[in-house]
Amino acid sequence: QVQLVESGGGLVQPGGSLRLSCAASGRIGSFASMGWYRQAPGRQRELAASITRTGISNYADSVKGRFTISRDTAKNTVYLQMNSLKPEDTAVYYCRALGPTGINWGQGTQVTVSS
Repeated sequence: QVQLVESGGGLVQPGGSLRLSCAASGRIGSFASMGWYRQAPGRQRELAASITRTGISNYADSVKGRFTISRDTAKNTVYLQMNSLKPEDTAVYYCRALGPTGINWGQGTQVTVSS
């Protein structure tokens, strides 16, 4: 079972930045893809950004141009750099990995954008 541990969430003012980290217990190079999903209160969990094993990234329209997903295979860690944050970005952010044994989720980290 792959373990994913997120960190980096917190409270930030509109227009601010945060960087989320997702540390995996296994080699991230073995995962077909890794991604960041988010879930706001009363809403369904949705994709924010993902990256494939070959480095192809994909973003939700709502975060394009503001969020950047990246990875460090030496550290088995995936990052989500979030800039120009908006109140509507407030959510619990979850790391997801699609690996040989299926889908794995982290426990989530809260991001709150508020003045």
